[in-house]
Amino acid sequence: MDEPLVASLRRAIEAAPDDIHLRLHLGRILLEAGQTDEAISLAGAVLQLAPQNQDARHLIAEALAPESPAAVSAPDVAPETALPAISDTVSTPEASDVLAPDFDWSAAEDQVDDLADPMFVDGDGSPGIPAFDTERSSITLADVGGMTSVKDRLNSAFLAPLRNPELRALYGKSLRGGLLMYGPPGCGKTFIARAIAGELGAKFLSVGLSDILDPYIGNSERNVHELFQQARREAPCVVFLDEIDALGQRRSMTRNNAMRGTVNQLLTELDGVDGSNDGVFVLAATNQPWDVDPALRRPGRFDRTVLVLPPDLPAREAIFRSHLASRPVEGINLGALAAASDGLSGADIAYVCEVAAERALMDSARSGVARLISMNDVKGALKEARPSISSWLDSARNVVLFGDGDGTYAELKEYLKKVKRL
Repeated sequence: MDEPLVASLRRAIEAAPDDIHLRLHLGRILLEAGQTDEAISLAGAVLQLAPQNQDARHLIAEALAPESPAAVSAPDVAPETALPAISDTVSTPEASDVLAPDFDWSAAEDQVDDLADPMFVDGDGSPGIPAFDTERSSITLADVGGMTSVKDRLNSAFLAPLRNPELRALYGKSLRGGLLMYGPPGCGKTFIARAIAGELGAKFLSVGLSDILDPYIGNSERNVHELFQQARREAPCVVFLDEIDALGQRRSMTRNNAMRGTVNQLLTELDGVDGSNDGVFVLAATNQPWDVDPALRRPGRFDRTVLVLPPDLPAREAIFRSHLASRPVEGINLGALAAASDGLSGADIAYVCEVAAERALMDSARSGVARLISMNDVKGALKEARPSISSWLDSARNVVLFGDGDGTYAELKEYLKKVKRL
């Protein structure tokens, strides 16, 4: 055994304790030198960092496997019939059968229990480490400024039946299905979803496209299933699917079979065929509802829709107040700012406040004296702002004119007429 090399590897591991490749390399050297105990310890440490590392598992298997007669007489075996080298069999499931047909894996796992924690553990023994992060929302609809029509629609379609189970039973009102919020980007759909979770006193589980899609076949569908399983375990829970048009896009537009499978799995989970979706409230948001697969919009799925338009006057005032509250300001007339920002989205107003703060900061840097953000700063920033929803309105106009034969977007049509886009 090359002692200087081993010493160097030990120092390298001390300097980089999370480097699993260093540990595996040293473990291999020690195993070949006959120091099986330390090799197993190093492999166990790798499994603590990466529980599914196959190289570490095979290293432990080699260290624990008895020396086979075939291995002893290996030099007398013809080259073409010799057993494959370890490095050639590490990645194949049959490697353990080739090396040790009678190897007792259960006994091996018992021997390394104190070296590597088992996967998916909880203090109370309940299943697994959650795949998605849940949170408790601290906001309610009272924190959503203005937008009275949106709140009324949410109450009639979702919240009022939920809060009045007796009336719900009397009128046969079902809570099955989900709620789809659509509208231009940056207008508060995610904020409203969090407010609904707070209103219900439920946990909030928000996922996007990157949380679900996986490059390996079948993993995306498995992620969708695990998402709903976790929501069922933690019910009452609000599941919020952001950008549902990307996750549940029209299958007729999808050439990728993996995406089609993901949409099919989402449909299955929404149906809750075994009636296990009690306490799971599914909300979705999209800027392009016309790209969502029609099967997702049928009754029992996302059959209730709410159009979330750019903020009205009270909402714009509330947004200005929220974004300026933590900044040093003076003489700010929120009513005047709200009136001057008609047509801007919530994201646009946040940008205006950011630019106003930047103006005051740069002025203070030039003069060497810090000053407060004034009304002139915000007005100057407003003059620079351009509505970010113009392109969305153009797309919506085309859909309403040429693709709305059944009146699905009647409410959107009325809004476009109001803002003189039709």
